Amino acid sequence: MRTVTAAAAVLVLALLPVAAPWLQFVLTLAIAKGFAALGVAVLLRAGLISIGHAMFYAASAYGVAFLARAGVNDLGLLLILSVLGGALVGAVAGLFLVRYRAIFFAMLNLAVSMVFYALCAKLYGVTGGTDGMPVPVPAVFGVVLGEPAFKSVLFYLSLGLMVLIGLAVQRYLNSPLGHALAAVHTNEIRLEYLGIPVWAVLLIAYVISAALAGLGGAIAGFAIGRVVPDFAFWTASGHLVLIAVLGGIGGVPGAFIGALFLELLHSAAVTVTDSWNLIVGVTLIIVIMFMPQGVYGLLARKEAASL
Repeated sequence: MRTVTAAAAVLVLALLPVAAPWLQFVLTLAIAKGFAALGVAVLLRAGLISIGHAMFYAASAYGVAFLARAGVNDLGLLLILSVLGGALVGAVAGLFLVRYRAIFFAMLNLAVSMVFYALCAKLYGVTGGTDGMPVPVPAVFGVVLGEPAFKSVLFYLSLGLMVLIGLAVQRYLNSPLGHALAAVHTNEIRLEYLGIPVWAVLLIAYVISAALAGLGGAIAGFAIGRVVPDFAFWTASGHLVLIAVLGGIGGVPGAFIGALFLELLHSAAVTVTDSWNLIVGVTLIIVIMFMPQGVYGLLARKEAASL
């Protein structure tokens, strides 16, 4: 039943831009943020809150811009390199950060990400400062497309990656490593007594989460056509945590459901009033108060009740 529902949801998403072309950009951006929020959700499984994951989101977006400037002009290669770049930055940062827990972990992630933001904003000769860097339209399998055609390819590619990578992450969470990650939150000391290296479990999770955020950042850079320092600002990191909590960390779909819900709500609120933040804020308060397990948790409970 859950597989049928998921397949129907993906089909609806694929058809939405056909009915409303303006939704294509909104949905692409939502999927990009969904990847980054999924990275946050992976760490939340261990009870770790990262208020700095926008750093990996921005690092990969800047990486794509730098590689494009250097002459790399293939979409597939750029996406692969963005994931590897996010994973590499995550490995370097994670070697230090995964030693900490609770508020110390959260605040150190925030501090490191804000240092990265400051560098992006101040190094005008390298990053373009607050003006950012352009992300040109790359070739797709050697074929140079116009911008409208490329944006369509990017959307459907992102949709396909959402399914494939979502399945891979779900398999990881259901693996012994994934169960060990969840056990860190409940009884870390017992894991150590069993001979399981908690530091290694968390580092692997941190690298995976950074790679996911990196993929999201690259897709966002292609969709927007420019990368700016605000990609790495602390509010962007908070936004990713909000998406993960809003969607629910009970399963992989939660991150994408939360991202789609928030982006569509934002787009609808902007068309109604200039005070769109008020509408978004009130809606989020209602969701969080009455759906503490997130939107995905509500859907899962309804499905369980119908069986």
